[in-house]
Amino acid sequence: MNTQSMAATCPQCGPFFSASGIVAGYGQSQVLRGTSLHIEAGETVGLLGRNGSGRSTFLKAVMKLLPSSGTISLNGTALERAKTHEISRAGIGYVPEARAIFPDLTVRENLLVGLPQGSPARRSRPSRANPWTEDEFLDMFPNLKRRVNVAGGALSGGEQQMLTICRALMGQPALLLVDEPTEGLSLSMVDQVAALLKEVAKRGVAVLLVEQKLTIALGLCDRINVMGHGQIVFDGTVDEFEASPEVRAEWLEI
Repeated sequence: MNTQSMAATCPQCGPFFSASGIVAGYGQSQVLRGTSLHIEAGETVGLLGRNGSGRSTFLKAVMKLLPSSGTISLNGTALERAKTHEISRAGIGYVPEARAIFPDLTVRENLLVGLPQGSPARRSRPSRANPWTEDEFLDMFPNLKRRVNVAGGALSGGEQQMLTICRALMGQPALLLVDEPTEGLSLSMVDQVAALLKEVAKRGVAVLLVEQKLTIALGLCDRINVMGHGQIVFDGTVDEFEASPEVRAEWLEI
């Protein structure tokens, strides 16, 4: 399906990004039970919850990496019938928890994989006023610059995480889905990831962030959604979340 044939862009139709009534799971196990979530343009939203609550499944469902039902739209364009590559072309970038770099490709080659493809759908999307570039990322992260011709599989976990985020941004997304970006990283690498996500938000890219470290999420996000049993059980500002200790006690604390 050509993304050009999907619904026309309509900024007045509702939120910048909307997913409504999403049902998805693995085999006979249903994880998402009619999940609905929205993000405004340029907004960073944290998606919190205990392990197994459905946060990663939700991101995969949006990207059509597993069978799902419900409606999805980005800037007025309906995407629920789109395939994974068409969703990417429409402007949604994805940073998986597993990082999923190409271990046999060099750092530079991994970055080039993220470049927008020359399809009509890609060419029809407006160019970003301040696009992300390979040189910018290499200047931003000297470790990657020093190892630009090294295979991705030889990088540390933190370096692979930075490479994964940078590769997703090379596609010039309007919305970035990020799954547990600081998991297993050193404190210094956590700081670098947080700084990059702040820069992403500063550039006007909307972000949906799944993050287990509460201090990181609260420091980066404009709004918090909490997921429990495959549904959104809380949606509010950071201040509203911090003023609701019962939400943390019921849905986050072990």
